[in-house]
Amino acid sequence: MNIFVALKQTFDTEEKIVVENGAVKEDGVRFVLNPYDEYAVEEAIKLRDEFGGQVTVVTIGPDRAQEALRTALAMGADDAVHISDESLFGDEFTVSNVLASYFKGKEFDIILTGNQAVDSGSGQTAVRLAELLNIAHISTITKLEISGTDVVAHRDAEGDLEVVGAKLPVLVTCQQGLNDPRYPSLIGIRKANKKPLDTPAAGDLGVDGASIGAKATVQETFLPAAKAAGRILDGDNAGRVQELVNLLQNEAKVL
Repeated sequence: MNIFVALKQTFDTEEKIVVENGAVKEDGVRFVLNPYDEYAVEEAIKLRDEFGGQVTVVTIGPDRAQEALRTALAMGADDAVHISDESLFGDEFTVSNVLASYFKGKEFDIILTGNQAVDSGSGQTAVRLAELLNIAHISTITKLEISGTDVVAHRDAEGDLEVVGAKLPVLVTCQQGLNDPRYPSLIGIRKANKKPLDTPAAGDLGVDGASIGAKATVQETFLPAAKAAGRILDGDNAGRVQELVNLLQNEAKVL
């Protein structure tokens, strides 16, 4: 079985967010494999171990994105592809088109991704990619079963459960609850650090970055306003209730 995982390196959610000049400051912060993509890598490895074949992980990003690929390799992926050509960086429209150009030259049975990236949270790239490849797509899966070419997936549908069937080839996006991602072993980390990466450029993919430029841009990034300290109302119950009502009407303006 030819199994691919499209993944992304994202800002570590435990890092302190600092906004400078309308953008998140990246200097000195830690970047990690997108947490949702960990479920995709784990499920890909489980499928390979059950059906045979190989797992290839693919990402688009700067040089530092190799760390996310090395993490996936240390978990057990077989091969890694790093598309680092800056002319191919962009929004979900750009990324999905670049990935489609890569996959159109490959034989694949299943492509897995995380449900969304924790930095942008758009959840668009995988859906766009499936459309460009003209294959079935099942999102936010929490269970995956494959028998021959038949695929059955359980997906989270706004707190309810939906059971969806499809045929291979298929693209699925992975959600918390699908599995428990393994920790990379020390031996796995050592092997991953020595593994050569495939690094195709725009010309290798037959794509022109100018023709698939970003359709959306971030106008401004800002932190939420700091919350004011809580207030304690004095007096008897009747007086405090009256003061609370006045505050909600005249200050908070929610009544």
